[in-house]
Amino acid sequence: MRCINPCRSRTVSPLILLLLLMILTGNPVFAQADFSGQWAPLYHEDTIERLPGPELGDYTGLPLNEAGRMRADSWDADRISVVQEYQCRPHVGHYALRGLGPMRIWNEYDPATQRVSAYRMYWAAYESQRTIYLDGRPHPPDYVAHTFQGFSTGVWEGNMLTITTTHFKPGYTRRNGVPSSAKAKLTEHWVRHGDYLTITSVLEDPAFLAEPLVRSQNWFFDPGQRAGLFPCEYLPEVPQPQGAVPHHLPDTNPHLKEFPGWYALPFEATRGGPETLYPEYRLKLGKYTPLLRCERFCDCMSFADCLSPFPPRGQR
Repeated sequence: MRCINPCRSRTVSPLILLLLLMILTGNPVFAQADFSGQWAPLYHEDTIERLPGPELGDYTGLPLNEAGRMRADSWDADRISVVQEYQCRPHVGHYALRGLGPMRIWNEYDPATQRVSAYRMYWAAYESQRTIYLDGRPHPPDYVAHTFQGFSTGVWEGNMLTITTTHFKPGYTRRNGVPSSAKAKLTEHWVRHGDYLTITSVLEDPAFLAEPLVRSQNWFFDPGQRAGLFPCEYLPEVPQPQGAVPHHLPDTNPHLKEFPGWYALPFEATRGGPETLYPEYRLKLGKYTPLLRCERFCDCMSFADCLSPFPPRGQR
Protein backbone atom coordinates (compact mmCIF):
# COMPACT_ATOMS: atom_id res chain seq x y z
CA MET A 1 0.00 0.00 0.00
CA ARG A 2 1.32 3.41 -0.96
CA CYS A 3 1.99 5.88 1.87
CA ILE A 4 -0.42 8.80 1.70
CA ASN A 5 1.86 11.24 3.55
CA PRO A 6 5.49 10.07 3.31
CA CYS A 7 6.81 13.38 4.62
CA ARG A 8 5.08 12.94 7.94
CA SER A 9 6.42 9.41 8.39
CA ARG A 10 9.97 10.59 7.79
CA THR A 11 9.50 13.39 10.38
CA VAL A 12 8.01 11.30 13.18
CA SER A 13 10.50 8.44 13.10
CA PRO A 14 13.60 10.52 14.01
CA LEU A 15 11.70 12.11 16.91
CA ILE A 16 10.79 8.71 18.29
CA LEU A 17 14.38 7.54 17.95
CA LEU A 18 15.61 10.68 19.69
CA LEU A 19 13.23 10.16 22.62
CA LEU A 20 14.29 6.53 22.96
CA LEU A 21 17.95 7.59 22.90
CA MET A 22 17.34 10.13 25.66
CA ILE A 23 15.58 7.54 27.82
CA LEU A 24 18.29 4.92 27.37
CA THR A 25 21.34 7.14 27.77
CA GLY A 26 20.16 10.01 29.93
CA ASN A 27 20.91 10.50 33.61
CA PRO A 28 18.09 8.67 35.50
CA VAL A 29 17.49 11.53 37.91
CA PHE A 30 13.90 12.12 36.82
CA ALA A 31 12.54 9.45 39.19
CA GLN A 32 14.94 10.17 42.05
CA ALA A 33 13.81 12.25 45.01
CA ASP A 34 15.92 14.96 46.61
CA PHE A 35 16.47 14.25 50.31
CA SER A 36 18.79 17.17 51.01
CA GLY A 37 17.72 19.76 53.56
CA GLN A 38 16.63 20.11 57.18
CA TRP A 39 14.24 17.49 58.55
CA ALA A 40 12.25 17.53 61.78
CA PRO A 41 11.16 14.22 63.34
CA LEU A 42 7.47 13.37 63.70
CA TYR A 43 6.71 11.05 66.58
CA HIS A 44 3.63 9.44 65.07
CA GLU A 45 5.04 5.96 65.66
CA ASP A 46 5.99 4.53 69.07
CA THR A 47 5.70 7.93 70.75
CA ILE A 48 6.14 6.79 74.35
CA GLU A 49 9.10 4.59 73.48
CA ARG A 50 10.91 7.37 71.63
CA LEU A 51 10.12 10.47 73.74
CA PRO A 52 10.04 9.77 77.48
CA GLY A 53 11.54 6.35 76.83
CA PRO A 54 10.34 2.79 77.33
CA GLU A 55 9.52 1.27 80.68
CA LEU A 56 11.96 -1.22 82.15
CA GLY A 57 10.99 -4.71 81.05
CA ASP A 58 8.87 -3.52 78.11
CA TYR A 59 9.93 -5.81 75.26
CA THR A 60 6.58 -5.70 73.45
CA GLY A 61 6.86 -5.62 69.68
CA LEU A 62 10.40 -7.02 69.68
CA PRO A 63 11.25 -10.47 68.22
CA LEU A 64 13.85 -11.14 70.91
CA ASN A 65 15.60 -14.47 71.25
CA GLU A 66 16.71 -15.88 74.61
CA ALA A 67 20.11 -14.17 74.49
CA GLY A 68 18.57 -10.77 73.78
CA ARG A 69 16.04 -11.19 76.58
CA MET A 70 18.70 -12.21 79.09
CA ARG A 71 20.89 -9.20 78.22
CA ALA A 72 17.93 -6.85 78.50
CA ASP A 73 16.96 -8.29 81.90
CA SER A 74 20.45 -7.56 83.23
CA TRP A 75 20.18 -3.84 82.39
CA ASP A 76 20.34 -1.26 85.17
CA ALA A 77 19.61 2.37 84.27
CA ASP A 78 22.30 3.56 86.71
CA ARG A 79 24.80 2.32 84.15
CA ILE A 80 24.37 5.55 82.16
CA SER A 81 25.52 7.66 85.11
CA VAL A 82 28.05 5.37 86.75
CA VAL A 83 29.92 4.14 83.66
CA GLN A 84 31.43 7.32 82.24
CA GLU A 85 31.95 5.78 78.81
CA TYR A 86 28.15 5.52 78.49
CA GLN A 87 27.33 9.11 79.45
CA CYS A 88 27.95 10.64 76.02
CA ARG A 89 27.77 7.48 73.94
CA PRO A 90 25.92 8.28 70.67
CA HIS A 91 22.97 6.30 69.43
CA VAL A 92 23.97 3.42 67.21
CA GLY A 93 22.91 4.08 63.61
CA HIS A 94 19.77 1.94 63.49
CA TYR A 95 18.42 3.68 66.60
CA ALA A 96 19.54 7.21 65.68
CA LEU A 97 16.61 7.53 63.26
CA ARG A 98 14.25 7.08 66.22
CA GLY A 99 16.00 9.35 68.70
CA LEU A 100 15.45 12.98 69.61
CA GLY A 101 16.67 15.91 67.56
CA PRO A 102 16.50 17.21 63.99
CA MET A 103 18.42 15.84 61.02
CA ARG A 104 20.28 17.56 58.19
CA ILE A 105 21.07 15.89 54.85
CA TRP A 106 23.29 17.27 52.11
CA ASN A 107 24.63 16.00 48.80
CA GLU A 108 28.21 15.06 48.02
CA TYR A 109 29.15 15.20 44.34
CA ASP A 110 31.63 13.26 42.23
CA PRO A 111 33.94 15.96 40.79
CA ALA A 112 34.42 13.99 37.57
CA THR A 113 30.71 13.61 36.75
CA GLN A 114 28.94 16.09 39.06
CA ARG A 115 26.51 13.36 39.99
CA VAL A 116 25.50 12.76 43.60
CA SER A 117 27.96 10.18 44.91
CA ALA A 118 26.86 10.19 48.56
CA TYR A 119 24.44 11.61 51.07
CA ARG A 120 25.91 13.11 54.23
CA MET A 121 23.79 13.24 57.38
CA TYR A 122 24.07 15.08 60.68
CA TRP A 123 21.94 14.52 63.78
CA ALA A 124 21.81 17.11 66.53
CA ALA A 125 21.70 14.29 69.08
CA TYR A 126 25.31 13.54 70.01
CA GLU A 127 26.50 15.39 66.87
CA SER A 128 26.39 12.11 64.97
CA GLN A 129 27.40 12.04 61.30
CA ARG A 130 26.72 9.41 58.67
CA THR A 131 27.66 8.86 55.03
CA ILE A 132 25.53 6.90 52.56
CA TYR A 133 27.57 6.00 49.47
CA LEU A 134 25.73 5.92 46.14
CA ASP A 135 28.68 5.14 43.86
CA GLY A 136 28.38 1.35 43.87
CA ARG A 137 31.29 0.60 46.18
CA PRO A 138 31.17 -2.75 48.04
CA HIS A 139 30.94 -3.18 51.78
CA PRO A 140 34.30 -3.79 53.50
CA PRO A 141 35.29 -7.14 55.05
CA ASP A 142 33.98 -8.02 58.51
CA TYR A 143 37.33 -7.35 60.17
CA VAL A 144 37.28 -3.64 59.25
CA ALA A 145 36.68 -1.32 62.21
CA HIS A 146 33.04 -0.90 63.22
CA THR A 147 31.53 2.51 64.05
CA PHE A 148 28.36 3.74 65.73
CA GLN A 149 26.83 4.76 62.38
CA GLY A 150 28.15 1.78 60.44
CA PHE A 151 28.96 1.59 56.72
CA SER A 152 26.07 2.48 54.39
CA THR A 153 25.50 2.07 50.66
CA GLY A 154 22.38 3.01 48.72
CA VAL A 155 20.75 2.09 45.42
CA TRP A 156 17.74 3.65 43.71
CA GLU A 157 14.64 1.55 43.04
CA GLY A 158 12.44 3.98 41.13
CA ASN A 159 11.78 6.90 43.46
CA MET A 160 12.74 4.85 46.54
CA LEU A 161 16.27 4.78 47.95
CA THR A 162 17.20 1.43 49.50
CA ILE A 163 20.11 1.61 51.95
CA THR A 164 22.09 -1.27 53.44
CA THR A 165 24.21 -0.67 56.54
CA THR A 166 26.66 -3.02 58.25
CA HIS A 167 29.68 -2.67 60.57
CA PHE A 168 27.80 -1.25 63.56
CA LYS A 169 29.33 -1.09 66.98
CA PRO A 170 27.32 -2.90 69.67
CA GLY A 171 24.52 -0.69 70.96
CA TYR A 172 20.84 -0.93 71.81
CA THR A 173 17.62 -1.54 69.93
CA ARG A 174 15.48 0.02 72.65
CA ARG A 175 16.62 2.38 75.40
CA ASN A 176 15.72 0.04 78.26
CA GLY A 177 18.66 -2.26 77.77
CA VAL A 178 17.53 -4.28 74.73
CA PRO A 179 20.89 -4.90 73.04
CA SER A 180 22.16 -4.92 69.48
CA SER A 181 25.35 -6.60 68.34
CA ALA A 182 28.16 -5.95 65.88
CA LYS A 183 26.47 -8.49 63.58
CA ALA A 184 23.42 -6.25 63.09
CA LYS A 185 22.43 -5.37 59.53
CA LEU A 186 20.02 -2.55 58.67
CA THR A 187 18.02 -2.18 55.46
CA GLU A 188 16.17 1.12 54.96
CA HIS A 189 13.67 2.24 52.33
CA TRP A 190 13.41 6.03 51.94
CA VAL A 191 10.41 7.54 50.15
CA ARG A 192 9.62 11.24 49.94
CA HIS A 193 6.02 12.46 49.61
CA GLY A 194 6.19 16.22 49.15
CA ASP A 195 7.43 17.65 52.45
CA TYR A 196 7.27 14.28 54.22
CA LEU A 197 9.97 11.62 54.36
CA THR A 198 9.02 8.08 55.35
CA ILE A 199 11.80 5.70 56.35
CA THR A 200 10.94 2.02 56.73
CA SER A 201 13.73 0.05 58.37
CA VAL A 202 14.38 -3.68 58.71
CA LEU A 203 16.89 -4.67 61.39
CA GLU A 204 18.47 -8.12 61.35
CA ASP A 205 20.59 -9.18 64.32
CA PRO A 206 21.20 -12.94 64.61
CA ALA A 207 22.81 -12.48 68.02
CA PHE A 208 19.74 -11.04 69.76
CA LEU A 209 16.74 -11.17 67.38
CA ALA A 210 14.91 -14.30 66.26
CA GLU A 211 13.30 -12.45 63.32
CA PRO A 212 13.88 -9.17 61.47
CA LEU A 213 12.50 -6.13 63.28
CA VAL A 214 10.46 -3.82 61.02
CA ARG A 215 9.87 -0.20 62.06
CA SER A 216 9.04 3.11 60.40
CA GLN A 217 9.67 6.79 61.08
CA ASN A 218 8.34 9.98 59.50
CA TRP A 219 10.12 13.30 59.05
CA PHE A 220 8.88 16.74 57.98
CA PHE A 221 10.87 19.08 55.72
CA ASP A 222 11.64 22.18 57.82
CA PRO A 223 14.06 24.59 56.07
CA GLY A 224 13.98 27.04 58.98
CA GLN A 225 15.24 24.70 61.66
CA ARG A 226 18.86 24.39 62.75
CA ALA A 227 20.54 21.17 63.79
CA GLY A 228 22.91 22.55 66.41
CA LEU A 229 25.63 21.22 68.66
CA PHE A 230 25.26 18.70 71.48
CA PRO A 231 27.56 19.66 74.36
CA CYS A 232 28.28 16.61 76.49
CA GLU A 233 31.01 16.07 79.08
CA TYR A 234 32.12 12.90 80.83
CA LEU A 235 31.97 13.38 84.61
CA PRO A 236 31.93 11.09 87.66
CA GLU A 237 28.33 11.69 88.75
CA VAL A 238 27.88 8.91 91.32
CA PRO A 239 30.66 7.61 93.62
CA GLN A 240 31.35 4.00 92.72
CA PRO A 241 34.32 1.63 92.95
CA GLN A 242 36.59 1.76 89.94
CA GLY A 243 35.28 -0.47 87.17
CA ALA A 244 31.86 -1.06 88.74
CA VAL A 245 29.06 -1.73 86.23
CA PRO A 246 25.50 -1.72 87.66
CA HIS A 247 23.64 -4.83 86.57
CA HIS A 248 21.14 -7.52 87.57
CA LEU A 249 21.93 -11.21 87.64
CA PRO A 250 19.37 -13.63 86.17
CA ASP A 251 16.02 -13.61 88.00
CA THR A 252 17.07 -10.77 90.32
CA ASN A 253 15.77 -7.69 88.46
CA PRO A 254 12.98 -6.26 90.66
CA HIS A 255 11.66 -3.90 87.95
CA LEU A 256 10.55 -6.38 85.29
CA LYS A 257 6.98 -6.74 86.59
CA GLU A 258 6.32 -3.03 87.07
CA PHE A 259 5.38 -2.46 83.42
CA PRO A 260 2.80 -5.28 83.16
CA GLY A 261 1.37 -4.20 86.52
CA TRP A 262 0.85 -0.58 85.43
CA TYR A 263 -0.94 -1.57 82.22
CA ALA A 264 -2.68 -4.76 83.40
CA LEU A 265 -0.77 -6.88 80.90
CA PRO A 266 0.08 -10.57 81.27
CA PHE A 267 3.75 -10.79 82.22
CA GLU A 268 4.59 -13.26 79.46
CA ALA A 269 3.12 -10.90 76.85
CA THR A 270 5.70 -8.24 77.76
CA ARG A 271 8.70 -10.52 77.28
CA GLY A 272 9.00 -10.15 73.53
CA GLY A 273 9.68 -12.91 71.05
CA PRO A 274 8.33 -13.61 67.55
CA GLU A 275 5.14 -15.27 68.80
CA THR A 276 4.02 -12.15 70.66
CA LEU A 277 4.12 -10.00 67.51
CA TYR A 278 1.17 -11.60 65.75
CA PRO A 279 -2.60 -11.26 66.35
CA GLU A 280 -2.95 -14.99 66.97
CA TYR A 281 -1.11 -14.55 70.25
CA ARG A 282 -4.29 -13.10 71.76
CA LEU A 283 -5.90 -16.53 71.42
CA LYS A 284 -3.11 -18.07 73.46
CA LEU A 285 -3.50 -15.49 76.22
CA GLY A 286 -7.20 -16.20 76.56
CA LYS A 287 -9.44 -13.77 78.41
CA TYR A 288 -7.88 -10.38 79.03
CA THR A 289 -9.26 -7.64 81.25
CA PRO A 290 -7.87 -4.21 80.33
CA LEU A 291 -7.60 -1.25 82.65
CA LEU A 292 -10.84 0.59 83.32
CA ARG A 293 -9.07 3.92 82.81
CA CYS A 294 -5.65 5.12 81.74
CA GLU A 295 -3.10 5.74 84.48
CA ARG A 296 0.16 6.49 82.64
CA PHE A 297 1.05 8.36 79.43
CA CYS A 298 -2.59 8.81 78.45
CA ASP A 299 -2.00 11.68 76.00
CA CYS A 300 1.55 11.29 74.75
CA MET A 301 1.64 12.77 71.24
CA SER A 302 4.31 15.44 71.68
CA PHE A 303 7.32 16.09 73.87
CA ALA A 304 5.33 18.40 76.19
CA ASP A 305 2.52 15.85 76.59
CA CYS A 306 5.01 13.15 77.57
CA LEU A 307 6.90 15.07 80.26
CA SER A 308 4.83 13.38 82.98
CA PRO A 309 3.57 9.80 82.87
CA PHE A 310 0.47 10.72 84.84
CA PRO A 311 -2.66 12.35 83.36
CA PRO A 312 -3.96 15.69 84.66
CA ARG A 313 -5.80 15.37 87.95
CA GLY A 314 -9.19 16.00 86.34
CA GLN A 315 -8.68 13.09 83.90
CA ARG A 316 -7.69 10.43 86.42
